[in-house]
Amino acid sequence: MLFDTLRRPLRDLRVSVTDRCNFRCAYCMPRDVFDRNHVFLPREQILTFEEIERLVTVFTGLGVEKIRLTGGEPLLRHGIAELVERIASVERITDVAMTTNGSTLARHAAALADAGLDRVTVSLDAVDDARFRHAADIDFPVARVLEGIDEAKRVGLSPVKINTVVRKGLNEDALVDIAGMFRGTGHIVRFIEFMDVGSSNAWDLSEVVSAAEILSTIGAKWPLDPVEPNYPGEVVNRWRYRDGAGEIGVIASVTMPFCGECTRLRLSADGSIYTCLFAYAGTDLRDALREGATDTQIAEIVTDVWEARTDRYSEERVGVPIGLPKVEMSYIGG
Repeated sequence: MLFDTLRRPLRDLRVSVTDRCNFRCAYCMPRDVFDRNHVFLPREQILTFEEIERLVTVFTGLGVEKIRLTGGEPLLRHGIAELVERIASVERITDVAMTTNGSTLARHAAALADAGLDRVTVSLDAVDDARFRHAADIDFPVARVLEGIDEAKRVGLSPVKINTVVRKGLNEDALVDIAGMFRGTGHIVRFIEFMDVGSSNAWDLSEVVSAAEILSTIGAKWPLDPVEPNYPGEVVNRWRYRDGAGEIGVIASVTMPFCGECTRLRLSADGSIYTCLFAYAGTDLRDALREGATDTQIAEIVTDVWEARTDRYSEERVGVPIGLPKVEMSYIGG
């Protein structure tokens, strides 16, 4: 097992399989930046399934046990179920999950479950159709996403987690509606403070709805009690409905940073590793792969990067952005 300079072990790998997405959520891929003229990564620059599988195998030798597939939108990657099957078959991988916008989940859920996907998280910022279309900045019905969530549950990808980014002026007045939609279903809504990820989302602290405000709003309707974390380093603060109708979570990177327990490394679609969601530079592995490096040599590169890791951006920010350019979330996943 590897440890960084703050004695944080490497356990989790997030793999971005594409930088493309069919939604244009303002906090991730705002349309005025990611417009029809935006140049996405060409196919030859993106890691192949064989290359991803090989890297995952190398990472398991360094302590990684859990894989999350992200994007962009991972279900846009052709043949994604094959990649899930490859990763699920890697020895020492104990959990394979995916984060998706859910737009095509109903079509893919069964194949993903059959391939070995354990869990799925759906990004969903509204359950009202008009508000959803505005939040995602696309002419697409929320009903299709809800169908995908239902299908995921039917095929065993449950409990489904729902990720809701809360932003003033967008959906802070709809928290009860979102929570109410999934109460009693077994699904878990995780409300996320609007974060300053990347450099194009026009982040402003005044638009952040704090975890305390979120809990106060929902707790006023349905009283909540705190729940212990599922495991050390879990980023979500868990809360259970007092009436037994399930639980919700809050992810408070802005007001309650959790850098001290971060065990995550991120692999971009074109093969660079990033040691923080708020990183501004990565370390390329793709060239080493394609130039004939051995697994041992690749492991040495990763070891050097992780053991030198000092990242604690959210704790250093303390509510004020540092001002460094940051890689876009659509490039390395959430």
